[in-house]
Amino acid sequence: MPNKFLVLDPVNQLDVIKGLASEVRVRIIRLLETKGPLNVNRIAEELSLPQSTISANLQILEKVNLVKTHTEKARKGSQKICRSMFSEILIAFNDLQAEREDNSVEVSMPIGLYTRCEVSAPCGLCSPDGVIGLLDVPDTFLEPDRMKAGLLWFTRGFVEYQFPNNLKISGQKPSALEFSLELSSEVPGTSADWPSDISLSVNGIDVATWTSPGDFGDKRGVFTPDWWKLSGSQYGKLKNWRINGTGSFVDGVRVSDVTLDDLGIDDHRSIRMRIGVRPDADHPGGINIFGRGFGNYDQEIVMRLRT
Repeated sequence: MPNKFLVLDPVNQLDVIKGLASEVRVRIIRLLETKGPLNVNRIAEELSLPQSTISANLQILEKVNLVKTHTEKARKGSQKICRSMFSEILIAFNDLQAEREDNSVEVSMPIGLYTRCEVSAPCGLCSPDGVIGLLDVPDTFLEPDRMKAGLLWFTRGFVEYQFPNNLKISGQKPSALEFSLELSSEVPGTSADWPSDISLSVNGIDVATWTSPGDFGDKRGVFTPDWWKLSGSQYGKLKNWRINGTGSFVDGVRVSDVTLDDLGIDDHRSIRMRIGVRPDADHPGGINIFGRGFGNYDQEIVMRLRT
C-alpha cells in the first residue's frame, strides 16, 4: 500500500494545523501510524495517559479528519477503533521563484475535452448555462455537448485528456511537466469533511495521489453561476502536480519517486493525463473538476512543459 500524503495549505487549512498543535495529539497519530488501528483503552495504555485525555484529543483529530474511528463489538459491549488517515502530513508554501526560473510551453484543455472516460454515478456535467444531458447517467459523459462543460463530477473512475507534446515538435527536451486544475471531493450536497483520494497518471504511469479534504459549499464559488443551487459543489482547491528529474510533487512538496524519465515524454507525440478516483482508493469520496465558468479560478486544465 503506498504512503498516504496530506499536503496542507497553511492559509486554507489552518484548522488542521491547529489540530496538530499538541504533543498528545502528535503522539496519538504517531502511535496509530506505527502500530495500526487501536482502541481507546490501548492508546491510553501505550501513552500512559488517562482515557479521558485520549478521548478529548481524539475528538479534535476526528474533527479535522486526521484520525477516523469506527465501533466494533468487544467481549463486553463495543469498543471504538481508531486509525490514522495519513502516513505523512506536509505543509506547502508555493514556490513562486521556481515558476519564474524557467520558460514553459502552456496548453489549456477544456475539462469536457477528454478522450476517454469511465465513470460511476452519482455523476454529471454542467456548462455555465445549464445541465448537460442527464444527471447520474454515466453515458451522458459521451454527449457531444460535453465540450461545453465547466463542471463535471463522478464517484469513481477517471477522465483522460490527450495533450499535444509541443516541445517534441520543436526538438526541445522538457525539464519538468506540470498540471494545474481546480478539484474537490464529491458528496450528495456538500461536506467540508469528506476525504477523497484523487489520483493522477501520465502515459499510463501512476504519478501521485492527493487526498482532497472535502466538497466545498460554505459559500458560492467566485465564478459559479447564480442558477447553480447553493446546496451543490461551489469551488475546489487549485492543485499543481509537477514531475521533474528528481521526483513528483504536489504544490511543491515531494510525494513520489516517479520522474520525468519514467513517463517516456520524448517517445510520444502526445501526453495522456488521467485524473480520477481508483476503485481501490482508501477514501473513495468522488471528484469534482471545475473549469471555466465555475469555482474560484475560472481556468481549464493547464499543462506546462518547462524547458
